[in-house]
Amino acid sequence: MAMDVERIIDEIEQLEELFEAPDIRPLTASDVAAANRKHDQQNRTSPWFRLWNDFGICCRSEAAEYRLGDIKT
Repeated sequence: MAMDVERIIDEIEQLEELFEAPDIRPLTASDVAAANRKHDQQNRTSPWFRLWNDFGICCRSEAAEYRLGDIKT
């Protein structure tokens, strides 16, 4: 019985070490999308984030393009 407990403790310690190690795998597109969704969710109530989200280039599929003729004064 004592050997089983020691083995279980050793296995738990090995798992703890495994999960403490940094993940060195490269990020996939779905990883980045999930991180972006989490970021957007956390900041959705911020007025600065809403301005950036509405008028920034964060979510635009087309390239940002600014021409002097487009500026309304």
